[in-house]
Amino acid sequence: MNQLNLKHLLGVCFALLMAASASAQTDSIKYDHHDLFGPITWPVTSGNTRSADGLPGANYWQNRADYSIRATLTEGAQDTTVTGEVTISYTNNSPDKLDHLWLQLDQNLFKPDSRGAAVTPITGDRFDVRGFSRGGYHIQSVSVTYNKQAYSVTPVISDARMQVRLHAPMAANGARIELKIKYWFSIPMYGADRMGRKKFKDGYVYEIAQWYPRMCVYDDVEGWNTLPYMGLGEFYCEYGNFDYYITAPANMLVVGSGDLQNGQQVLTPTQLSRLAQARKSDKTVMITKPDEVMQNASAKGPKTWHFKMLNTRDVSWAASKAFIWDAARVNFPSGRKGIAMATYPAESAGDDSWGRATEYLKYSIEIYSKKYYEYPWNSATTVSGVALGMEYPGIVFCLDNLKKGNLWGDVTHEIGHNWFPMIVGSNERKYMWQDEGFNTFINEYSTKMFNHGEYDDTTARPAHNLVGYLKRLKDPLMVAPEAMGLNDYGQYYVKTSAGLDMLRNVVLGPDRFDYAFNEYIKHWAFKHPLPYDFFRTMNDAAGEDLNWFWKEWFFTTWELDQAVQSVTYVKGDAANGAIITLVNKEKMAMPVDLKITQSNGKVEVLHLPVNIWQRIGGVWKFKYPSTSTITKVEIDPDKQMPDVDLKNNVWEGK
Repeated sequence: MNQLNLKHLLGVCFALLMAASASAQTDSIKYDHHDLFGPITWPVTSGNTRSADGLPGANYWQNRADYSIRATLTEGAQDTTVTGEVTISYTNNSPDKLDHLWLQLDQNLFKPDSRGAAVTPITGDRFDVRGFSRGGYHIQSVSVTYNKQAYSVTPVISDARMQVRLHAPMAANGARIELKIKYWFSIPMYGADRMGRKKFKDGYVYEIAQWYPRMCVYDDVEGWNTLPYMGLGEFYCEYGNFDYYITAPANMLVVGSGDLQNGQQVLTPTQLSRLAQARKSDKTVMITKPDEVMQNASAKGPKTWHFKMLNTRDVSWAASKAFIWDAARVNFPSGRKGIAMATYPAESAGDDSWGRATEYLKYSIEIYSKKYYEYPWNSATTVSGVALGMEYPGIVFCLDNLKKGNLWGDVTHEIGHNWFPMIVGSNERKYMWQDEGFNTFINEYSTKMFNHGEYDDTTARPAHNLVGYLKRLKDPLMVAPEAMGLNDYGQYYVKTSAGLDMLRNVVLGPDRFDYAFNEYIKHWAFKHPLPYDFFRTMNDAAGEDLNWFWKEWFFTTWELDQAVQSVTYVKGDAANGAIITLVNKEKMAMPVDLKITQSNGKVEVLHLPVNIWQRIGGVWKFKYPSTSTITKVEIDPDKQMPDVDLKNNVWEGK
């Protein structure tokens, strides 16, 4: 065989091999553009309560619950109780008459026969809901006052919910009704990682939450929201004003959501003076020093602390005779001033631990206020105790033994929840990603900005680092918490925040994303957004149809695998340009950032929109104006995507 024929034969074989390879790659493609870009219709509500652009509609309404509470903390040798009386003024702003009212009895989670106890695995979990013999609410009486008529009610209690059946329907469009409930409960030792009590050398620290019967939300989407509280799924609450009194042993310090009203009666002159100093200081000021903690230990009798908090969805408090207490000023963008405080036992003290908690709290509030929405209240407190990390309006509970970056991360995360869902009041019980994920996302920026990035680890953020985790997920983000795998609910945090990172850094760019995200916060502050309101707001304000992204990232567990299939030259000469073929192999699609390196040293990054995948086939060819041979083509050079196969992201020329 002569040399010419051999070359020809080799050329034919090579061409056949390339064609076979291309065919094999094409045959392995799972991507279907109809799955991703087919028509999507999000649910709509009636009566123009929510608009097509994702904002509250012209007829948007929500009900209101104002609370007056008097509660007493009583320590016993084996048991500590909270006894209370709550008066709820409930306003029905809906267009519907209400025959009954529903309330949440969250302490009933700790009854031995609760649903939460029933569904806790035999091996336990983080929330470890086991129940105890005295657990749950003991409802002593319920009375109703409506249209100047007062009557007693025998409530119908079903697990962690209570129905109050009215003698006459409550009118629509602004009618008010008053409920008065007397109750008591025993404080659990470990309250599902949301509250409880823990003993330290100088006494117990009590972190008290879910401590009064509170209204379920009646909204324009589902009417009464009565999903049971079982541990993982958190809360959905109406907004209102809170006026509450806590009576505790006189040797205890009590801190709570909102503003202390009677400091002159419950604090010492020294504490008052130091507190006034802290309100003017950007440096942490000690209010109760470590060597002063036990000075009041022998005080007898009770002491009553009075707090108020306006336009909030909840309040919580903490009490202990073991508290060290410090504070510092918070500076808001408007020029308003507030105060950040920390309370912790001696075991938590130290400059590498809770001695910096006030600093962490102060700067987190200032960062979030400047970047997203100004913190609307005057004070915030972080408490060291039994809870790993739990958020409430104006007060957060963090674990007592955290140090350095771990404590920073816990404090900035828990106070970040004051934006999601305390300001933007989403339904945590049903859409956990809408608060945990958004909050995890904003935590990235507070960590980057705090103290010149003292605890910043930028390598931990890209979605690329989550590939192994995402591959094993069986449930999409839109699954409700109680239906999510016990080892998979972390995706509410990390998958959501990674998705927002990709939207900001790859799909939209920072300017368009930040504007749209802030529009969502601004328009849904102190309201009840659905996920679809968020999707629509982002689409509208960013000027981009992102339904493909919402579908793949929130409603599926699809994977991403984008590949460089081949590089050829026009008429066999790089000077005439190159034909680059890309393949989208898995069901998810994303825009393509493509880094191209030529032998002459020229390096260029192309940004190809997701729309290249809108047509059939999952294969995209385009001409690149090369001037010399291409030595390397790389997809996603900054590793911002969760691509499951990085080997086919790179093509290298010989």
